[in-house]
Amino acid sequence: MHTASHTPRDVISSDRVEGTPVYGSQGEKLGSIDHLEIEKRSGQVRYAVLEFGGFLGVGSDRYPLPWDMLKYDTDKDGYVVPLDKARLEKAPRYTRGELPPFTDEYGRKVYSYWDIPMW
Repeated sequence: MHTASHTPRDVISSDRVEGTPVYGSQGEKLGSIDHLEIEKRSGQVRYAVLEFGGFLGVGSDRYPLPWDMLKYDTDKDGYVVPLDKARLEKAPRYTRGELPPFTDEYGRKVYSYWDIPMW
């Protein structure tokens, strides 16, 4: 049996991703990762859900960002995404109490908004 060799930088626990700050292309903090959405069959992370807006976590919305949009920046100890608050505010989102279906149709809506090819 072949086992893959991983270094500590190759994998990360989801609980370490949750709460990680997310910064826009101009260096402004946009929010933090609320949770990840993982495709059941492939095990691939489809979305990092950004918590943005509100005050002290109250009234904030959730913005599903395609995982490939995020780049980890060791200097910031957080993720950087190529967008600003104005574009984020118009993006597909949902409130904490209304989880979307995360179907292929929903995925096309999210991925097309960000101009990223869907899996």
